[in-house]
Amino acid sequence: MSSTQIDSQVAFQTNEQSAAGFFEVLNSRRSVRKYDSSVVISEAEILEILEIATKAPSSSNMQPWRFLIVTDPELKQKLQPIAFNQQQVAEASAIVIVLGDLEMYSLSDKIYGASVEAGYMTQEVADNFIANSTKMYSGLPAERLKEIVVFDTGLVAMQIMLTARAKGYDTVPMGGYNRDQVKELFNISDRFLPTLMLPIGKAATEGHPTTRLSLDDIASFNKF
Repeated sequence: MSSTQIDSQVAFQTNEQSAAGFFEVLNSRRSVRKYDSSVVISEAEILEILEIATKAPSSSNMQPWRFLIVTDPELKQKLQPIAFNQQQVAEASAIVIVLGDLEMYSLSDKIYGASVEAGYMTQEVADNFIANSTKMYSGLPAERLKEIVVFDTGLVAMQIMLTARAKGYDTVPMGGYNRDQVKELFNISDRFLPTLMLPIGKAATEGHPTTRLSLDDIASFNKF
């Protein structure tokens, strides 16, 4: 066997192993509601999870997600009644509150300027993107803008959950909490829309397995 064939075989096996690892992450993720409160995830590791997760796509690359990370025990205790007394809010190592920035276009200079610095586009192209994005998003009806922001924060939230799972941690996506009270507790302006609350930690009790609808029930080719 030639060295080229050996290299190809090694690359194929490596790709197979990477795919298997990714599928294991997907299949092992569970919504966990009971956490080991003695486990502490460092701020550096939480930031690493978020950095990886923000590779998620977003409309016009506007990246409208903002993260409020709650690790202080007293603050978690205050959050618990706001989340209808769900115990995972007090027990998990950290709570990531995912917010959508309804004025995300105000950072378009920074976003596209970084692309210019990275050599991904010319300044002329960036200037056009900045002007068009600012005009389009600032002129959208409020409900349509909210829809875009909620959609994009959902994408990044899924990435957070999968990244956390890949690092051996557990999560649960929470929509059941009082958004107005969260905004009041943290003095969050109306520019920012709380979407999901994501506890991250180590499971004290494994999340139970669930079933999914058959593809026969949910998928069709070329007609609906």
